Amino acid sequence: TFRHRYTIDPAEAKRLEQQKKLAFPNVSHAVVEYPLPLLEKGIEIVDSPGLNDTEARNELSLGYINNCHAILFVLRATQPCTLGERRYLENYLKDRGLTVFFLINAWDQIRESLIDPDDTEELEEAEDRLRRVFQANLADYCQVDGYDIYDERVFEISAINALRKRVKNPDVSLDGTGFPEFMGALNTFLTKERAISELRQARTLARQGSNHVHEAIERRIPLLEQDLNELKERINSVEPEFNKLKDIGEQFKDEIKTVRDSKAKAIADSFRTYVLNLGNTFESDFLHYQPELRFMDFLSTGKREAFESELRQAFERYINDKLSEWSKTAEKEMDAAFAQLSRSAVTYGASYTKVTDKINQKLTGQTVRPVSNYTTEDNAPAWAKWAAGLFSLARGNLAGVAMAGAGFDWKNIVLNFITVMGIGGIISVVSGITLGPVGLALLGLGVGVVQADQARKELVKAARKELVKYLPEVAQEQWQPIYDAIKECFDMYEQEVTERMDDDIKARKAELDNLMKQKESHEINREQELARLKQLEADVASQAEKVESTYQNFVNAIA
Repeated sequence: TFRHRYTIDPAEAKRLEQQKKLAFPNVSHAVVEYPLPLLEKGIEIVDSPGLNDTEARNELSLGYINNCHAILFVLRATQPCTLGERRYLENYLKDRGLTVFFLINAWDQIRESLIDPDDTEELEEAEDRLRRVFQANLADYCQVDGYDIYDERVFEISAINALRKRVKNPDVSLDGTGFPEFMGALNTFLTKERAISELRQARTLARQGSNHVHEAIERRIPLLEQDLNELKERINSVEPEFNKLKDIGEQFKDEIKTVRDSKAKAIADSFRTYVLNLGNTFESDFLHYQPELRFMDFLSTGKREAFESELRQAFERYINDKLSEWSKTAEKEMDAAFAQLSRSAVTYGASYTKVTDKINQKLTGQTVRPVSNYTTEDNAPAWAKWAAGLFSLARGNLAGVAMAGAGFDWKNIVLNFITVMGIGGIISVVSGITLGPVGLALLGLGVGVVQADQARKELVKAARKELVKYLPEVAQEQWQPIYDAIKECFDMYEQEVTERMDDDIKARKAELDNLMKQKESHEINREQELARLKQLEADVASQAEKVESTYQNFVNAIA
């Protein structure tokens, strides 16, 4: 069974951790299937690693965070908002526009922690105190467009009570466990926010498709009556307009490249400056991460090694948090850049539409009007609409790029002062005692609270001294990969815009070439062709109307 094959003894797990080896190196993830009604709707739940894991797993978690519809953040009622949880929220979730549901589990254990579990007044006071703590820490993550939706995002649940109920009876109500309230809010979110967004996209595509078919048919019908020579003359007459379409594309591409070069350099420069300045605040910053110093533990080699391991992990957490802090600034820069290109896409799209209208007018001798009940956005060129809507998808995990680029591994830094100076050296600095056999005995008698505090400071100073040696190397080595990663975002954007614009121009030319070939090969039966085109337009319009009706019915149903 899966459980038998992939469960290891705790002692083996500890040994593998010390050796920095994976228990199952060939397993990336496990897929668990269960007939849950929520999953039947196409929802996938991903149990991601925490962000205090390996860099590869950190990358995985950040990837999920940046690409999911919602996050379920599980806390524990008996440990309200630990330092690690607050750090996680502040560094990875705050100000990122994410939808987060907070599940405060083990709410039932509040009663169990009371001296008198049957004292309802004491229970109410204890629960109210906890609610105030959670609200103080979570309220900032429950604001949407200025509205406080705390009650729709934070839920007090008891997973163990829910499990006990369902083990006895799979169909029993979960009232009193907090799950009905949470599932109701989750379903509302999935329905109102996710489903309506996807339906709106489908409606937009249907409108665009219907309008494009309508325009193409309106262009084609007048051309059916023209003889071959007249048709050739009209097609030749619009060649300057097709050249203008290409010019518009070139202008937009030039702007994309200008923004690309400017932003890639600015963001790479910002990383270099940020890294070089880390040493300025390291001593105050790292104190929050540093593991507790217990001096007598250093008499034991095993405990000394454990402390050094904790120190490495603390350093990695510090680096992860600092990179995440920088990435927020970088993402804002990217958002601003693509918002600018989005506005430009609308402008270029409007110019493009004027030229295509001129083409239609010269070919047909009349103005082709778009579908009357569609918006300007619906009637914009497909490439322009795509270009205007992409900027929110164009960001990557910039912190991950910074950590992984150019093969530079932050783990190689891992506080070399541990080896260079050694823990014993730090203690010697503080106490003035050399750690020989006699020194260790004296140390056990002589190091007190004052010395311990001083030792912590000396430890951080030594760490800073070693870290600062590496910062210029990190800043220099990471500049180019970050520059290249940002540049690649814009290059991909430009490539997509170019391909979509070229496809549109080719489709318009192919439409005329096809009609020309038809006229050259045989006489077109105007009545039959007219009937076919009208039927095609009616069929497409009918399908678009069905999508429109479905969308409107859905909006009315959830209003």
